[in-house]
Amino acid sequence: MPFGFGRRKDVAVAAPQPLPAADATTPRSVRFHGFTEDWRLDGAMALSGRLLDTLNHRDAIPITDVRWAPLDGSAELEPAPGIQSMDPYDLIVVLAGADTLVPRTDEERAAHRIHKITFDVALDAPPFRVIGTVRVHPGAVPESLLERGSQMFVAVTDPVLQVGDAVLDLGGAEAVLVNRFYLRDVTQVDKSTGLEHVALPGTSQGHDT
Repeated sequence: MPFGFGRRKDVAVAAPQPLPAADATTPRSVRFHGFTEDWRLDGAMALSGRLLDTLNHRDAIPITDVRWAPLDGSAELEPAPGIQSMDPYDLIVVLAGADTLVPRTDEERAAHRIHKITFDVALDAPPFRVIGTVRVHPGAVPESLLERGSQMFVAVTDPVLQVGDAVLDLGGAEAVLVNRFYLRDVTQVDKSTGLEHVALPGTSQGHDT
């Protein structure tokens, strides 16, 4: 099989379809859409809790009904029955939607926003460039994502995903999850242009969410 999992290959996929809300312990079926260095994958997985947490466990993820296609768009998705699981180490970008989150109360959402600072950034994880918003704890800077830590993947909301000059269709995904192990550069940017952001004296580069 040419895919080459275990050699840090890559895959691309479509966007998750909204499903009814579920609590943190109830398994539900969600679409899985992942990108590796050379490939895009589409499949189905049973998910309990958040997809971000599942990926950060670093365990192989069982996947069913897998289809794949070259990242360069040279062919359409076709069945890949030989692929029955995904190793998070092989994935560079994974799409995330409302169905991959755990429902929160208004109080929980408010507490989450109060304790995070947002930054608009460009993340370079070859062959991908991701432009969007990351949330970090007060006192931290987005460049710290380049450091190896316990969290393998970081969520980027309102994302734009590029390969070279091409912008990939994310099918309305609300966020992408980026493998920090593949990051080569993190730059604060003006999200509307994707150009590097230069802070004026006396101004802040982040704000509460």
